[in-house]
Amino acid sequence: MKRIEPFKNIDEAIGTLDNGGRFYNILTKADDGVISPAELGKVAGVFNDKQTMILFLNLSISKLDIIERNRIVPSLSKDLQSIYSKYNPMELLPSEVDHKGELSSNTIITGIPKKVISQSDFKGFIMVPIVAGKVTTFSMIPIIETYDVYEIIEEESSENFLIAHAKGSYKLPEKKIKVAGILKELKSKKDEKTASKKYLEAVYYVDI
Repeated sequence: MKRIEPFKNIDEAIGTLDNGGRFYNILTKADDGVISPAELGKVAGVFNDKQTMILFLNLSISKLDIIERNRIVPSLSKDLQSIYSKYNPMELLPSEVDHKGELSSNTIITGIPKKVISQSDFKGFIMVPIVAGKVTTFSMIPIIETYDVYEIIEEESSENFLIAHAKGSYKLPEKKIKVAGILKELKSKKDEKTASKKYLEAVYYVDI
């Protein structure tokens, strides 16, 4: 997971986002008043991951006021506006995710993260793809083999929700943050047919 430093004002946002893309994006021009997927992907540090691009965009403009944010979306190219409309995330509290969150959708959760320390007390399985040549199969593995798992806690109610980010990333701060990622399913048992829980595969966060 990567920490994002949000833009401080509209000029910084437009100047950074309308950047011309990478050197091989020869049809994309900097400072032309239109922000393309290639330009957003460059500043987000991704290539074709549309969901991740939109998560980055949302958090990067999260501290602009509503008038400034409303100037960003009309500056997006038509295809990027379509991507934005498809993947624009829901912003939820930990207590809301289970009944409002949609699997595979972009989601932003606000709360205080606390790492799950005891692996013996926490059990949960996720499905991961295994590629062998041209054949892709799926296997159920414990989530703690792939991710560091946190509970993100809601200040007002103390309710929590599970978030996870790749092992080896630095520890999340125990203070109020916004975490952006993709909502996925978590099974209590390997052979469970229908997932009983959800978790957020976290990609970015910002301090509040």
